[in-house]
Amino acid sequence: MRRHQVIKDSFLENRIFLSRTVILFVFMLFLIGGLITRLIYLQVAGHSRYHGMATNNRIKVTSVPPTRGIIYDKHGRILAENLPSYSLEVIPEQVADMEGTLKRLQSVLSIPEEKIEAFKKHRKRYKHFDSIPLLMQLSNTDVARFAVLRHTFPGVDIHARLIRHYPYAELTAHVVGYVGRINEQELKTLPAAEYRSIHTIGKIGVERAYEDILRGHAGYSEIETNAQGKPINELGKIESVPGADIFLTLDVDLQKVAYDALAEFNGAVVALDLQTGGVLVQVSKASFDPNLFVSGISYVDYKALNTSKNKPLFDRVLRGQYPPGSTLKPFIGLAGLEHNITHMHQTLFCPGYYQLPNKAHKYRDWKKWGHGKVNLDIAITQSCDVYFYDMSLALGIDNLSSFLHKFGFGQKTGIDLKGEKAGLLPSREWKRIHREQAWYPGETLITGIGQGFTQVTPMQLARATATLANKGYIVTPYLAQKIIDADREIEIKKPVQKTIELKSTNVQDIINAMVHVVHSPRGTAKRIAKNIDYQIAGKTGTAQVYTVKQDEEYNEEEIAFNMRDHALFIAFAPADNPKIAVAVIAEHGSHGSSIAAPIAAKVIKQYLLDK
Repeated sequence: MRRHQVIKDSFLENRIFLSRTVILFVFMLFLIGGLITRLIYLQVAGHSRYHGMATNNRIKVTSVPPTRGIIYDKHGRILAENLPSYSLEVIPEQVADMEGTLKRLQSVLSIPEEKIEAFKKHRKRYKHFDSIPLLMQLSNTDVARFAVLRHTFPGVDIHARLIRHYPYAELTAHVVGYVGRINEQELKTLPAAEYRSIHTIGKIGVERAYEDILRGHAGYSEIETNAQGKPINELGKIESVPGADIFLTLDVDLQKVAYDALAEFNGAVVALDLQTGGVLVQVSKASFDPNLFVSGISYVDYKALNTSKNKPLFDRVLRGQYPPGSTLKPFIGLAGLEHNITHMHQTLFCPGYYQLPNKAHKYRDWKKWGHGKVNLDIAITQSCDVYFYDMSLALGIDNLSSFLHKFGFGQKTGIDLKGEKAGLLPSREWKRIHREQAWYPGETLITGIGQGFTQVTPMQLARATATLANKGYIVTPYLAQKIIDADREIEIKKPVQKTIELKSTNVQDIINAMVHVVHSPRGTAKRIAKNIDYQIAGKTGTAQVYTVKQDEEYNEEEIAFNMRDHALFIAFAPADNPKIAVAVIAEHGSHGSSIAAPIAAKVIKQYLLDK
C-alpha cells in the first residue's frame, strides 16, 4: 500500500489559534465591562430605587385608620358612635387562588353572593397589598368557625375594627345621616392617602356635611416581615388623628315627641330656636334604620326601602316641596299692610266665593256658605279665602312675589346640610322664562292663598315663621353647635344675619291675629289652647293634592287616602316673648286644625316645660 504523508501548516494553525484567543478575550472583556456597568448602575444610579424595593420586601407600610368623631345632641346624648366589631379581610397579594378562596369561605361562613360581588368591585379600588373587608360585623360563632381553619386561608384574617352605630335609628336617620361604603365615583375625587385605610364615608345628613371634620387623619405603621411575609416586629408608627366630635343643636327628646306625634302620618316637623336659629327638631317621616347601610345594605333590604310607597329614604324636611296653603296668609296680610293696600279695620263681605270683574268663574272659599263681613284679623283667624283673593289682586303678583322673597320663600335657607331644595316662589318673570306664558290675574288669586305654583320646604316654612316671630330678624338654621377636637373647641363660622325693615305695628297686628287663630272661640286651631298658661301664635293650612273641578265638592270620605289634602300648621310661642318656632306638614292629613296643629302643640308644650 502506498502511504500518504500529511504535511502540517504550523503558521496557519498558530494564526487561527491566536485569532480565536483574541476574539475570546474581547468577548470576555465585553462581558466584564457589561457586568461592571451593571454593578455601577445598581450601586449608584439605581441605589435608591432598589434599596426601597429591598426594604419593601422586608418592611410593610400599612395605613392605620382614624377613629371617627362622635355626634351628640345638645344635651350630650350620643347620636352616632363607634362600636367594636370583627371583620373578615383579605390581602389580595397573599392569595394565590382568589376564586377558590372565596368559594371555600362561602361554604365555611355562608357568605351571600352579593357580598362576594361587592368585594370584587371594592377590590379594584385598592392596592393589591391593602387589607380589604369581605364580611363585616361577624358573630362570635363566625369568628370561632374561621379561627379553626385560619391556617388553610393564607392572606385572609379577622381584624377588630370600630364600626359606626346609630342608637336612635329611625328617629334621627335623615338629620344625622349615615356612613356607607365608598363608591367608584367618590373614590375618584377623594384624597387617596387619607382614605387608603378607610372604607366608608358620610352619605347624607351631618355625616356627609361634616365628613372632613368627623373623619380624622390616617396614620401609618412599619412592620418588619420574614421571608414568608409574616410580621415579626413593628419598626415604627405614626399615630392616626381621631376625628373631631360634634355637638348638635338637636334635642333628641323633643325629636321623639315630634316623631311620635305624627303617628300614622308621613310628613315633617321642624322646630327652631328663635334667638339663634339652632334646629331643635328635624323630623322626616317615614324613616329607615341607618345601621343597615354601614357595612353594606343587602339587595333585598335596599329594594324594600327604595320601592316603598312611603318613600322612607326621601328627606321631606329639606327636599320635600309642598304648597303652603293658608299658612301663607299671615305673610300676605302683612304685605297688604306694608303696601297700604288694607288696614286692620277694613272689611269685605265673603259670600263663599270670589269672582274677577266680568268673569263667570267662581274662586271658592273653603266655607261654601261664606264668612260674612270680615276684616284682616277675622280673615286670618277663620282663614277666609275670599278676603285674601281680593287682597292679592290689589297687591298684584309683582308686589306679592317680591315681599314673600324677603322672608326667604323660593330660596334655600342656608342650613349646614347638603341637598336642600329652594322651593318655588312664582312671579311674572318666572312664568315667562319657565312656561313661556303670560301671567294671569286668576293665578295671582290662588298664589294669595298658598296654592298654584307656590312650593315650600318644611325648613323654609319654619324659617319664615321664625322671621315673623322675630319681627323681621332673619335667623339661618344650623345644626352644628360645638365642635371639639383634641379637647379644644373649634370656632364655627356664624352666618351673617339680616333684618327685614317692617313697621312694628303691622307685624304686631298680624301676630295678634295669629294668637286669635289658637285662642279665639272661632279660631281654626282653638282646640290646642286647652290647659296652657301662655299664648301660641299660629296658622292652620290645607294644601290641595289635586284640584277639585268647578262643579264638584271635596268629599274626604270618598277620596283615596293618597289623594287627600295635606295638613299644615305654623306656630311660635310664647306669643309675647317667643322662644320656639314650629312648622308641621302631615301628608294627606286633610285638616291643619285637627291633625297638624296638635302635633305642633305637643312640641311647644314639651319645649317650654323643659325650659
